[in-house]
Amino acid sequence: MSASVTFSSVTITLFEGLVTTAQLFVLTLVFALPLGLLLSFGTMNRWQPFCFLRGTKFASGRFGHALAGLCPIALIVKTVVWIIRGTPLMLQIIAIFYGPGLLWDGDLLPRFTAALVAFVINYACYFSEIFRGGIQSIPVGQQEAGLVLGMTKRQIFFKVTLLQVIKRVIPPMGNEFINLVKDTALARTIAVYEVLWMGESYIKSAGLMWPLFYTAVFYLAFNGILVLLFGWLEKKLDYFR
Repeated sequence: MSASVTFSSVTITLFEGLVTTAQLFVLTLVFALPLGLLLSFGTMNRWQPFCFLRGTKFASGRFGHALAGLCPIALIVKTVVWIIRGTPLMLQIIAIFYGPGLLWDGDLLPRFTAALVAFVINYACYFSEIFRGGIQSIPVGQQEAGLVLGMTKRQIFFKVTLLQVIKRVIPPMGNEFINLVKDTALARTIAVYEVLWMGESYIKSAGLMWPLFYTAVFYLAFNGILVLLFGWLEKKLDYFR
C-alpha cells in the first residue's frame, strides 16, 4: 500500500514539474520562432552603407575594397549567432541569471524568467540558421517568375516562398523541438522546478533513485506527441514537391 501511495505521490509531483517544463517549452517557441525569423533576415541583409566608395581611389586598396563591400547588419547578426551557438546553453543560463547582480549590483532575475530568456536567445539563433537555409534553398527563378507576373516582393514571399520554406524546415525544426524538450532540464541549474529537478529531489529527501529514472516516461510521452504532430504536418504539406 505504501509503495502504491509513494508511486502516486511521485507521479503527481512529477506532473507539477512537467507543467513548468511545458510552460518553458511553449513560451520559448512563442518568442524564439519570430525572433529567429528576424535574425535570419538579418544574416541575409545586404545593406552596404559604404558602397559609394566603389570606383574611388580609396577603394582600390585592400582595406577600402573590404569597407565598400561591408554589410554591417549581417556581420553583427552573424557574430551574435556564432557566439550563442558556440557557447553552452548552461553557461548562458547562469550568465543571464547572475549577470545583472554581478555587473550592476541589482536584483537577480526571477529564476523562470532567466531560464526563459536564455532559451529564447539560444533557440532563436538555431532557428535563424534553419530559416536562412530554407529561404535560400528556394530557386531564384521562382522569384523572377513572380516579378514577371506582376507580383510584389511581399506577395512573392508570402504566397510563393513561405509555404515552401515551411515544408523544407519541418524536419530540422522537429529535431530542434525535441532537443528543446530535453534541454529544459538545464533550467535545474538555477533551481527551476522542472520535471527532472522534481525527480532528482527524491534522492536527497527520501533516498529514492527510481523517481529520477521515472522522469524518462514523461519526456518520452512529450516527445512522442511532437513526433506524431510533425509527422502529420509533413503529410499535410506533402503536396509541395
